[in-house]
Order: sequence, then C-alpha cells, then structure tokens
Amino acid sequence: MKFRALLAVLLPLSIALSFLSADSSAQSNRRDNGKFNQQDKFRQLEEILPTPGTFRTASGAPGHAYWQQKVDYEISISLNDNDQTLSGSEKISYTNNSPDKLKYLWLQLDGNIFRPDSAANRGRAATRFGRGTLSFDRIPMGTMQSLMAKEVFDGGFNITTCKDVQANKELKHTIVDTMMRVDLPAPLSNGETFEFQVDWNYELNNSKLIRGRAGCELFEEDGNYIYEVAQWFPRLCAYTDTTGWQHKQFLGSGEFTLELGDYVVRITSPADHIVASTGVLLNPDEVLTDEQRERLKEAESTEKPMFIVTPEEARANESSKSEETKTWIFKADQVRDFAWASSRKFIWDAMQHNLGDKPVMAMSYYPNEGEPLWSKYSTHSIIHTLNVYSRYTFDYPYPVAISVNGPVGGMEYPMICFNGPRPEKDGTYSARTKYGLISVIIHEVGHNYFPMIVNSDERQWTWMDEGLNTFLQYLAEQEWEENYPSRRGEPNDIVSYMRSNNQVPIMTNSESILQFGPNGYSKPATALNILRETILGRELFDFAFKEYAQRWKFKRPMPADFFRSMEDASGVDLDWFWRGWFYSTDHVDIAVTGVRQLNVSTGDPEIEKGLKREQRDNEPETLSKQRNKELTKRADEYPELNDFYNEFDPLDVTDADRESYERFIESLDDEQKKLLEDKRHFYLIDFANVGGLVMPIIFDAEFEDGSKQRFHVPAEIWTRDNEKVTRMVITEKPIAKVTLDPQLETADVDLSNNYFPPQIVKSRFELFKDSRSRSNEMQKANAANKKADEKSKEASEDEEEEEENESEDE
Repeated sequence: MKFRALLAVLLPLSIALSFLSADSSAQSNRRDNGKFNQQDKFRQLEEILPTPGTFRTASGAPGHAYWQQKVDYEISISLNDNDQTLSGSEKISYTNNSPDKLKYLWLQLDGNIFRPDSAANRGRAATRFGRGTLSFDRIPMGTMQSLMAKEVFDGGFNITTCKDVQANKELKHTIVDTMMRVDLPAPLSNGETFEFQVDWNYELNNSKLIRGRAGCELFEEDGNYIYEVAQWFPRLCAYTDTTGWQHKQFLGSGEFTLELGDYVVRITSPADHIVASTGVLLNPDEVLTDEQRERLKEAESTEKPMFIVTPEEARANESSKSEETKTWIFKADQVRDFAWASSRKFIWDAMQHNLGDKPVMAMSYYPNEGEPLWSKYSTHSIIHTLNVYSRYTFDYPYPVAISVNGPVGGMEYPMICFNGPRPEKDGTYSARTKYGLISVIIHEVGHNYFPMIVNSDERQWTWMDEGLNTFLQYLAEQEWEENYPSRRGEPNDIVSYMRSNNQVPIMTNSESILQFGPNGYSKPATALNILRETILGRELFDFAFKEYAQRWKFKRPMPADFFRSMEDASGVDLDWFWRGWFYSTDHVDIAVTGVRQLNVSTGDPEIEKGLKREQRDNEPETLSKQRNKELTKRADEYPELNDFYNEFDPLDVTDADRESYERFIESLDDEQKKLLEDKRHFYLIDFANVGGLVMPIIFDAEFEDGSKQRFHVPAEIWTRDNEKVTRMVITEKPIAKVTLDPQLETADVDLSNNYFPPQIVKSRFELFKDSRSRSNEMQKANAANKKADEKSKEASEDEEEEEENESEDE
C-alpha cells in the first residue's frame, strides 16, 4: 500500500513510463521459454534427474523397497618379505538382496592396472616432452624410470583357483582387464547366498618407481620395507538399482564402489613386523608382547597418545630380520573394503577417544624417519577429525581409526588410511610439511564418512566422496587453530580454476575430468561452503547436510539423492544452484554497471524549483558558452527586441504554481501526505551477470559520511533476466560508493568491475598469492641458534682463557 502511494507522488512520471517501456520491449523479444534470448538458469532439474520410485524417493531418502547386496569375506593372506609378493585365499559369501536373478557375478581385480597390457597402460597418452629428439636431459629421470618400470613390471593378479565351495567344483571365470566374471552354476534368486573360493598371488609394486594406491617402500639404510596393502584381493563389484553391475574398468582416476559386508582376515607376515589393519585384532595374545598389551590397556584411559611400540623398540626390530612368521587375525563388520600395513620399522602410538558412549581407539604407525612430526600430530589429527565430522554427520561407528606413514601419499580405507609427509633427516620440518600432514590425515580419516559409510559410487562420481569430504576437511581445519592455512574451501581459492577454459562440469564421469583436483575436490567443496555461508545459512545447511548423511549411512546414494535431500530438509529450491555449479562451467562475475538516483518530488514549487535552480546554477559552463559571451548580441543593439520572456525565469515560483500545489495537497489522504515528508534516498543500481553463473548479489553501500550498509539480494532476482537486472535501494543517507561481494564470498573472478564509481584494484594474484612458505623455517632457526651457541661458547672459552692468563700473571 505504501509503495503504491509512493509511486503516486513520484515525479516526473517519466520514471514510471521508462519501466513500462522496458517491459514492452522485453515482451517483443521473448522466446517460447518465456525468457529473453537466453538460457533458463532457473529451469528445474526434474527432466535431468532420474524418476523417483520405491527404491529412491522424491525427497532424496531411501524408499521403502530400497535394497543392496551383502558380501562377506574370510581371507588368509601371506606376505613374503624376501620378494615382496602376496599369496592368498578367500571364501566369499554373496547374498542377493535384489529382486533380480543373477546368472553371474563380477569381481574387481584392481591390481591388473599394473599389467603392461592393461587398458590403463595401453590408453595412456604420452607425456608432453616437446618437439624434436627424445633427450634424457629434457625428461625428469623419475618420469623416465617410472615409464620404463611400467613397461616391464609383471603386476596384476594370478588367479589360481575359483571354485564352488559347496560343490567343490571349479567355476568358469573370465578375466576382462581389471574385472573378472564368475559364471554361477545356477541363477541366484532373491534372498539366496552363494559361497565360492578364490586363490591368487601377485607382486607388490615398488612405490618409488610405480605409484599407486598401495605398494612397498625400501629403506636402503637398514634394508627394511614398509608395506601398505590395498586393492589386494578380488572384491565383488557393486550391483545396484541404478547401474546394475558397476564394472567400469579401473583406469586410475575413478576409484571404487563396493558392497558392504563382514570380514575375518588372517595376515601372515614376518614375526618381527607390526601389522596395522582394518578391524579389531582378535588374537593379541599370540602376536603382541605382554608389555604391548599392557600399554594398549593403559591407552584406553590416557589423556594423550602413548607409545605401544616405542622408537627404540622399532629400531631394535629393524635389525632383527626374523625368518619366523606370525599370523594376525582381524575382524571387521559392515565395511566395504579392507586394507592393512606391515613393517618391522613401525613405531605405534594409541589413545582411546569416546564419541558419545562409544569408545574408539585412535592409532598411528610410522617409522623413526617420521619423527618428531608423527608422534606430535598424527593421532591428535585422527581424534580431531572424528569429533568434527561426527558433529556434522553421525557418530563414528567403528571401534578403531588408524593413520599409517608409508609410501602412499594419501589414501583411505575403512578404519585405516595411508599418509605420506615426513620431516627432514635432521628432524626439522617446514610449515608446509606440518600442515600438509595434519590436512592429509583429516582428509583421509574423513573418508571413513564419505564414501566408506555413506557408500557413494566413486567409480562414477568423484565429487560425491572427494568434494563432500574436502568440504568437511575445510571445516575441521578451521577448528584446528586460528588462521589455519587451508588450501581448499574458501571461494577466492577456486577463482583461477573457475575462469579457466580447461574445465568440465562437476557432473562428469571420473575418468573424463580434465583438472582432477580442482574439479573433484576444490569446486564442489567451495560450492558447499558458499551454499552454507551465503545461500542457506549455517543452521539450514547443517540440518540438511546431516539429514542426508544419516539417511544414507551404510547405504549407496546417487547425486540426485544428495540434491533432493538438501532441498527437502532445507525447504529451499536449489535447482538453479545445482544447475550452475554442478552441471555447467559458468563462472561468477557480477558487475555493477551503474547507479542512478531518483528524487521523490514534494510537489511544492518553492522546493522543487529551488532544487532545479541550484542544479542549473551549478552546471559547468561549456567552452562555447564561455567564448560566446564575447560576441555582440543583436538584442543589446536593439533593446526593443526584448519582451516578457527576456525577463521571465521559468524557475521563478508563480501564483499559478502555488494554487496548483494547494489543489494537489488537498487531493492526498493522510498516508500519502506522510510519504511526502519522507527524507529517504532512492537509487536504481544496475548489475550485469558477466560470467553466466547466477548468484546472490551481495553489496555494500558506502554513504557520504563514511558509514556502510550491507545488502543481500537472493539469486532469484535473475529469474526473469539472467544477464542484466536493476535493483531499487532506499537509504536514509546519500550513497557515495557501491562495492560488490565485499567479503569475497561468491568466488567472483573479476574484482575490477565490483565498484561504482570504478576504481583501480589490486589483481587477485597480489591479493591472494600463497603466503605459505615452502622453506624450512625451523631448520633455519635451528641453524641460527646453533651458530649463536657456537659464538657464545667461543666467547666463554675466550673469557676462561683470559682468566687463566690473568691468574698466571698474578
């Protein structure tokens, strides 16, 4: 009502007419989709997302008929420390919970990626060495060694047995690169379980030459290895309601999607090795000393991590070189995978931590080469991760959480992860190494939640585990200490990628991603951070995200389930957000292109004509007018040419003006009369969407007195025109300057157009260049202290010598 009354007294009427004119022009340019000649950025996703049903609901939750398969394993594995080989045997119990009859089963043989003739090796594009003759001095030696090693390494699974356990008969099986099909003796119906045995052996890759998600590392100084063993046994592929068998070949980037089940694993390794593993150790009396068991018991109530195997004991084990073996037995329930590590070099520390009423033993395994960094930070990082992630999702459900230092830079499995950073040989480390260790442990331990428990399809969608996990990693890092140097999560950290041409949408299959880290990790993490801070707010986002995690705990969500759950639990239509951030390569670049002030006319001729007179009198005199004053005027030569209008000033207030104003006032009601007394300022601010990605418009209006007011305009302002919009702003004080995205919360790639009036701004390179030092400041400080100590010692020796000389003289 007030706004209508305000329009009734806005003069001149040309302002209102300009809006009508613009709308009429728009009508003539509209296309069938009701837009200007544009894409519809707010088009709903229903036509893209799969149709909901009884398995997956329209709300994003599992349906009443949701199902998933169950696969249980009993495995015996032996590690040969002399030739770095594994030999194993497993009994697999496969339960078909699907409504389909299965004639065959598909297994993953991930280690086959190391075969010289694997699809991954044969399909690998050549490194860009440049033109001309292949010259060794132009190729990093490590790259050349790795290439040659891959050509000759006899990797992959050697399957020696595949048989029906009950019938004790061989099963026909067919190996297709990194997959193996096992033909069943009879179709497996819903609710039935089939048991079969697979025996195999293979050689572990030397991680120094052939990088992978598992491998071994030789320490030449003492001749010992650290083994980090993963993707080490034939594992059942997932069979789902969305893809059927997920048996896309393992090409290296798309990781794994597996079925949940229960494991009992017997690991035989040298007797002086310490083994870290998924699961709970069932036979501590057989593999641990009395002292180690006592320390583990003590670790259940300690207030800080304590050694189970001390650095001194690890050094003693290094020189042991036992030819005997021990078998460690571990049990793990409701996990989708299993990994372990073994070495005589391991120091082992532990501390029990309670999440709710559930105790979790947090443990770290590392060589002396990892000290003092690992004992200081590893186990604390595990516990910190469990605390933060559990608060945003669900309490960690497993009894142990483990971090292992070895040849794998960073890789995750249920209850255990492998992490790489180590200090220098002198025990010092750079800030980059310190925070790199904390961050990688947070990230890899965090993967227990996504995708080990919220069991998404990594082979298809990298972002559903890496992106969500990186987002939570950012939250955990920010709770570690003030000004933690997070590399991913802040909007300004993704700007260079967002403006690049070398990118694909987040919703791209894992093997087709062009820039893997930015696409799978940084961009989705940043998108979720923006969704939390700028779009939904923390309360709404946190509730919705936790709802998604709890809905799909120990189940397998797909992208649509995430999108729908976030909208369902928040009550906000986010299709425009998913479309822009996840389905396009648009970037954020909103510009403020103009600011126009509107004056509300009082109708009072004394005021209005006075303002116009002031405006006229203050107008700058043009050069022509200034020079034309010197010209002889005919009216000056013939005064009789002057008449009424030569004396008349149209800005003089006349009696007719006063009478018209009185009639105008009499026509207004009391509410309209109050609006005439309103002293506020009215502005039309023009914005342009240069980057194409629609986002909220956040801007500060700085007033002439230096104070500021923040305006937050939702993204829906772009619904009718996603290229140009105008926003009316009403303020108590006159505006002097407008600044877009003042807190850099939208990943706007160009700051130069964020100001009106325009101003010179520093480049993003200058604003956000990485201040994290790569140099080892601790080493420098120690060297300086050592030098100072040496000088002090020399000075002290000189003083003693002088005192001795004086004593001799006396």
